Amino acid sequence: MAAANQLEAQTGGGGLTVSTTEKYRELAGAERAAVLLLALGEEYGREIWKQLDELEVRAISQAMSRLGAVTPEMLENLFVDFVTRLSSKGSLTGNYDSTERILASFLPPERVNHIMSEIRGPAGRNMWEKLSNVQENVLANYLKNEYPQTVALVLSKIRSDHAGRVLAILPDEFALEVVNRMLRMEAVQKDVLDKVEQTLRIEFMSNLSHTTRRDSHELMAEIFNSFDRQTEARFLTALEEDNRESAERIKSLMFTFEDLGKLDTAAIQTLLRNVEKDALCIALKGASETVRNYFFSNMSSRAANMMKEDMEALGPVRLKDVDDAQGTMVNAAKDLAAQGQIVINKQKSEDELVY
Repeated sequence: MAAANQLEAQTGGGGLTVSTTEKYRELAGAERAAVLLLALGEEYGREIWKQLDELEVRAISQAMSRLGAVTPEMLENLFVDFVTRLSSKGSLTGNYDSTERILASFLPPERVNHIMSEIRGPAGRNMWEKLSNVQENVLANYLKNEYPQTVALVLSKIRSDHAGRVLAILPDEFALEVVNRMLRMEAVQKDVLDKVEQTLRIEFMSNLSHTTRRDSHELMAEIFNSFDRQTEARFLTALEEDNRESAERIKSLMFTFEDLGKLDTAAIQTLLRNVEKDALCIALKGASETVRNYFFSNMSSRAANMMKEDMEALGPVRLKDVDDAQGTMVNAAKDLAAQGQIVINKQKSEDELVY
């Protein structure tokens, strides 16, 4: 992260405050770097962008796309070493278009599309999860112009309830052909699947991102997932009193440690092979008896007994450590699902989410 550190050092690592309408707004490190690169523009900023790694590009791109208006006063406070040169530029505006234009000046189109699709949404860790969050009428309108076998493949990979709503919108004769194709579908070769994903990303998702807005409930579900359990409970309780419908929708979109208890046997055993024993021990220490027993039932008797002994030997464990361990396991499950190694079935109010 050396390049990002240099940018932060140039713009003042202490968190400069800036004046707008006689008030000061603090800019974070990524925002400071974004303002600098936005001011430098495509020609002068190109060499700096090239020295950033992917994580740095992603962080600065996110900050730049949300930056909004940057006044001359903010520029003067932020870039004290470049006041004379920058003050003549006037105001700058950081938005999706300017971010994408600058990225396109030094990155390949495929990488630009990938970064911008993550910034704009719809939400999702992989293509199929993203498609499951696209409005069914929008997806159906696109798929009705595709070959039935392609539509069958797409619908077989997204959430079953969402696929059902898309099928219901498609023309009857076409939808029936798609159903028959799905019934006769065999294993799809990886190169074919990759080609379909690539086509969807270029032809559909990139265009969709310009016209759709990410659902606010999906965003809040991700934020709530990042809370520790006490904070989560506090906000959900308050929201239920104020807006029960929104609270229920957010809860239905959240994926928590307790949902791991709904994995099938093959998935849970794959997860067990991909998590550290220490993290599993701490996570199960704070799990419900139902989830704990489900994990034990998918271990050998010897392994389960050893885990129980290790848990007992731990003694009292801080709630924060339990939350961290359970979060690690949830993220591991999502990563495995994104790689196609497991399928996550999340049953809440008869809904199913496939990641």
